[in-house]
Amino acid sequence: MRRAYFKNNWIAALVVAPQLLIIFIFFYWPSSQALYWAFTLEQPWGGGNEWVGLENFIFLLSDDRYWHSVRISVIYALATTALAMGMALILALFADRQLRGYKSFRIGLIWPYAVAAPAIGLAFRFIFNPSAGVASYLNYAFPDLWNPVMNGSHAMTMVIIAGAWKQVSYSFIFFLAGLQAIPRSLTEAAAMDGARPLRRMLDVQLPLLTPTFFFLLVINITDSFTDSFGIVDTMTSGGPARATNLMVYKIYEDGFRGLDYSGAAAQSIILMVLVIALTFIQFRYIERRVHYT
Repeated sequence: MRRAYFKNNWIAALVVAPQLLIIFIFFYWPSSQALYWAFTLEQPWGGGNEWVGLENFIFLLSDDRYWHSVRISVIYALATTALAMGMALILALFADRQLRGYKSFRIGLIWPYAVAAPAIGLAFRFIFNPSAGVASYLNYAFPDLWNPVMNGSHAMTMVIIAGAWKQVSYSFIFFLAGLQAIPRSLTEAAAMDGARPLRRMLDVQLPLLTPTFFFLLVINITDSFTDSFGIVDTMTSGGPARATNLMVYKIYEDGFRGLDYSGAAAQSIILMVLVIALTFIQFRYIERRVHYT
């Protein structure tokens, strides 16, 4: 296969320039500004920034409310990832069996991926509304059984379900693609040997899906940490009593409502480091169990 090359370097530079410009404007420049604000402190009434070193980080790491935000963010990320991947795998297995109407089923499960997070939050906020939504029938049968407005555990459960629903479609696409990439001869041979559908899934399909599992695990956990703002903002606004004040929402609340730009920048740096560390751990230890064929 011949290697592609440009006779004139300026053509290659012209081709990649728009992409590099977008990356610089929307990634590198904001990141550099966040680093600057994280190590400085804005003077009262303006007047520039004062270099304070690690003081913003020391203050955050000694704040119990910040550690609470980290803890519930980890719970949210793990719960939404497990729930979304579990539901997506089950749906993909049913779609892969090509039962009656499976084409419409596949299309219907892909569409929700196009729904924006705030819209999902509004829909689930109505569904789980204890007095006017679908959940009101549950409270009618069992008074005060469900109240996410006052109960922090109920609110977190509601946010986790909405976040998992948002990620199901994305995971479903990759699980279905992975299942369809498995040679039919393998499952047919297992069926001829007397293996039932559940046994074929456990012994043949799931081991061959480990690369897909690993990819979706990394993507879903990263997305849970960084893309939960829209759901939290529309459903709970971080409440009740900061029960759903995830790290992403706390950055917004401290920076844009509390006007603590330096503290919010330091939180964004910690969040970035946390996501990088989790991704490294997954590649370092979990990928060892992945078998590529």
